[in-house]
Amino acid sequence: MKILSALVLSSFLMSCNGQNQNNTSLSTTESSTERVGGECEEGYCELIYFGMPENINSTDTSAGWYEKGQKLIVTGTAFQLDGKTPAPNVIIYYHHTDNDGYYSTRNDKPENQTRHGHIRGWVKTDANGKYTIKTNRPAPYPDGSEPAHIHWLIKEPVVKNEYWTDDLYFDDDKLLLPHIKKKKKPFENRGGSGIARILLKDSLQIVEHDFVLGLNIPNYPKKTNDTKQSGLHIGEDQPSFIPFHAFGLDKGTQTCPVCKYGRYHGIIYFVGNNPNWTEIKKWLQFLEQESEKRKKYLKVYFVYGNDKNYNKTERQKQLENLGNELNLKNTALTFVPSFSDKGTEANLNKINPEVENTFIIYKHRSIVDKYIELKPTDENFKMLSNVLDNTQGEYFDLPEPEYD
Repeated sequence: MKILSALVLSSFLMSCNGQNQNNTSLSTTESSTERVGGECEEGYCELIYFGMPENINSTDTSAGWYEKGQKLIVTGTAFQLDGKTPAPNVIIYYHHTDNDGYYSTRNDKPENQTRHGHIRGWVKTDANGKYTIKTNRPAPYPDGSEPAHIHWLIKEPVVKNEYWTDDLYFDDDKLLLPHIKKKKKPFENRGGSGIARILLKDSLQIVEHDFVLGLNIPNYPKKTNDTKQSGLHIGEDQPSFIPFHAFGLDKGTQTCPVCKYGRYHGIIYFVGNNPNWTEIKKWLQFLEQESEKRKKYLKVYFVYGNDKNYNKTERQKQLENLGNELNLKNTALTFVPSFSDKGTEANLNKINPEVENTFIIYKHRSIVDKYIELKPTDENFKMLSNVLDNTQGEYFDLPEPEYD
């Protein structure tokens, strides 16, 4: 490994302040308007290369795996910006605190004595974009100033420099919610959701964490080919919102879809100002069949957000009649005053009311696929069914921790 500059070396023993803080120093001579990823704390991003092995595998076992603490496996796929195409040969660098909350050093190798501590490593995604990291679960900083997290740096083969993505936090960490409230703004979703959902396998904790390369990354050289926009991006979290339930198990409530039924698969079928009721009925009949087939592993929501001549009582009755006509048993029929409504927080979905429909497919609260203006054809029915099959993953049936 080539020796780093004296400037970088002088920063090694600094404490880790987090690469996402508002620091005006850059890791290269390029300005933040030129550098892919924008600003990076001086001396921080270069550490991806310090001690990097010549040959990097798609699986890595950190020093933490052999130390005290909860054993943790983080695994997933790196996707191109479309959120669907696997990205091979992407270097993913990680580092995190030890079981006591410190970026502790070890004296065996120079690279373990940097500000990143000794629990650090690299994986390179395989031909299918897959990676796996075996480590121990990091602890929060000893002063309780921040929840436990894992830092990431990404180096793509065709992007000129490395860039950071959102840190990975754990949804069962009691410090997480106070941290979010203190920030007073949501995560940036750089590279995808930064919230890890824990799954349990015997004494192991497992996290499935995908990267969507370039997502919300400043100055990223690639652009999507989407001609129409509606809904959040694949890789982001499906937000909580509280539609009015007109028909289904939660009738008469404003139950949040992802809050109550977020563990497995969910499909949210949004229709706005241009409803085609003939096609809507075909879709609902198909989705009802899928729900019946998949039982607890799929929850389907129809969300009607037509803001033209909106009347709550009439909208409620309209959907009740529809549910009875189709004899729905599993599918929830819900509505919101409009897709820009803040009272139901429907606005958080960023749905375009002028497109005919938007389908959001999520798994464990994270969006895994999306379709706009999809027609109810046998081909598209089969496609959606295949999406559910193909996004289950190896750990779909595992339980999650009990939450307070």
